[in-house]
Order: sequence, then C-alpha cells, then structure tokens
Amino acid sequence: MKIALSRKMDFGKAPPVSPERKRELLYFQKNAGIKFHSLELLNLAFTHRSFFNESRHEVDNNERLEFLGDSVLGFMVSEWLFLNLPARHEGDFSKIRSYVVNEDSLAEIALSLHVDRFLIIGKGEEMNGGRTKKTILADCMEAIFAAYYLDAGLKPVQELILRHLVPAIMVVLDDRHKKDYKTLLQEIIQKRYHKYPVYELLRTSGPEHDRTFWVQVNVVGNIFGPASGANKKEAEQNAACAAYEALTGHHNKDTE
Repeated sequence: MKIALSRKMDFGKAPPVSPERKRELLYFQKNAGIKFHSLELLNLAFTHRSFFNESRHEVDNNERLEFLGDSVLGFMVSEWLFLNLPARHEGDFSKIRSYVVNEDSLAEIALSLHVDRFLIIGKGEEMNGGRTKKTILADCMEAIFAAYYLDAGLKPVQELILRHLVPAIMVVLDDRHKKDYKTLLQEIIQKRYHKYPVYELLRTSGPEHDRTFWVQVNVVGNIFGPASGANKKEAEQNAACAAYEALTGHHNKDTE
C-alpha cells in the first residue's frame, strides 16, 4: 500500500530545501538505507515545533507526522510479535512492545542514524541542548517513520522499522533488557498487598535547562527515597528501584 504523492495531499509545509540542505538529506537517506521521493516531506519530519514557533515564514512542524508514526510503529511491532511468537499471549505482547517502543529505544535509534545532526530546531531549544533530548529525538524518529510510510508505502517502512526494532525485541526475549522498575514494583505490591505505590515529587533544583527532580515513593506506609533524576519520570524510576531492591533483597543487574 502506498499513498501517491501526486495527489498533492496536504502533509504540511516544510522549510525550504536549499542545495546544502538537499545534500544533507541525501546523506541521511544513504546512511539510513532509505530513499524518499519527496525531500520536502523528509525535511518536514525533521522540523521541531520550536523552529515553527520562531520562524518568520509560514512553515509547519512534525507533530502531525509524529502522531501517525506512533500508530505505524505500534502496528508494525504488534504484527511482528503476533506472527513470530505464536506461543505468547496478549499480555506478553503488551509488555514486550512497551519495552521496545518507548522514548529510550527510539532516541537510541535516532542517534544511531545521526538524526540529531539533521534536526531543524529553534535557537532557544538549540541553546538548551535540544538536539540531545530524548523526547525530541524519539518524536522525530516517529515522524520519519510516518513520512517514509506516506512517501514509499507500507513495505519499505516495515523493513526500516523491523531492521531497528527486531534486535531490541530479541534482547527482551533473552531477558537482557533494562527493566522498568515502576512496573516491577507495582506488580509485587499488587500481588502482596493489593495496593499501588504512590509517588510524590518533593522538589526540583537547578536552572530551567538543567533541572534535577527529587521523588519519593510510599509503599503501604513505607517511604523509599528521595531519589533524583533529570526528569520526573527518571526520578520515579530511581525511587522505584530503591523500593524494589529493598523489598526483594536483590539488585536487578539488567539495569546496568
């Protein structure tokens, strides 16, 4: 299945593709092993909203593509799991997919393809280290998947996605992946006490562009933490790690 770009469908207005930018996009394609018919569509996938907000020209950003890419990615991984793991159940599929289709794994793929070099971001975001932010990299990767689906069709984007995601799936199946401590903690608390852990953000410190978050977790009246992180999610994971290790009496070496 392929959507014909000759229909002049409105995917959004990308920043102009200069001769220099064209060379950059061609280099990205060669490195990624893909080929776009529309360099404008690929350029749009690299355009972050911070550039859109600062631009004096009428341009769009990659958020609509990101929305579509999330669905395309989820479908491709779900189909692969369904077809290749007949002995597994729906619950297993959901856990495996959550480990491989997340911000960390997508940002890692983006860095392996040097997406950070080709991002189009605003000056403020550039100064705040936007090119290395996991959220921006992961969102851009989803936008690229969507753009490639629209440009080349289902089969080429399937090959691109599975080329990068199947190795991550195999790591999970071999139990060599980084475990989600929040999920692990919730599972044992529900099993033992039929309750849920409660996380509390205690404080933040540092400048706006380099915050540190401090979180503690309440497990049936027992407080663990505070633990710190570069964002709230990371701090919660670290607090959950402390609680999990204390309650189980062992260290999960898969996080190393």
